[in-house]
Amino acid sequence: MFYLYFLQSEVSKKYYIGVASNVLIRLGEHNKGGTKSTKPYRPWKIVYIEKYLTKQEAMKREWHLKHPKGFLDKKSIISKLKANGEVA
Repeated sequence: MFYLYFLQSEVSKKYYIGVASNVLIRLGEHNKGGTKSTKPYRPWKIVYIEKYLTKQEAMKREWHLKHPKGFLDKKSIISKLKANGEVA
């Protein structure tokens, strides 16, 4: 199994989208400063997860959400999280 995940910075409220086979281990790596793009915005928390059978499927979804064609999908996910009080 592979997971597409959204993290939210507890300080800046920025979002990060990634793919991992173990999201909790990956979150720890982000919070330890092991990822250059997320290091300045630590600490992070997991706010959303989607499950996929293959890494390729998860990475395809990640690519979609990080590019212009997926902007509305990403915005919709974040709006639902905000409506449910799950993110700031």
